[in-house]
Amino acid sequence: MNIEEFREYCIRKKGITEEFPFDEHTLVFKVMGKMFALCALERRPPQVNLKCNPERAIELREEHDGNIIPGYHMSKVHWNTLLLEQLPNNLIEELINHSYDLVVSKFTKKLKGELDALS
Repeated sequence: MNIEEFREYCIRKKGITEEFPFDEHTLVFKVMGKMFALCALERRPPQVNLKCNPERAIELREEHDGNIIPGYHMSKVHWNTLLLEQLPNNLIEELINHSYDLVVSKFTKKLKGELDALS
């Protein structure tokens, strides 16, 4: 998966915005204003950061040694960095969904209702 495919997959999800809050090279994806993914557009090889359940994060790092690592410039407990070109697309999509779902699961009832109301 390349960065553009990653972006296309992320923006198809409900309630997504994309922003550059840190600098012009770091694209951040948010669901209802809460960050769930980011990518450094100029990093080579292409890398993205995704939120992850702490136990699963450790398992993924062990299974994909060197291709999934602790989150670069992020909480090493809750974020992983993925080397996009080294991982299968279905795994990347699964981890995007996992990150999105983790963030949505922490929403207030009101915010969940607003997300559900979007078409």
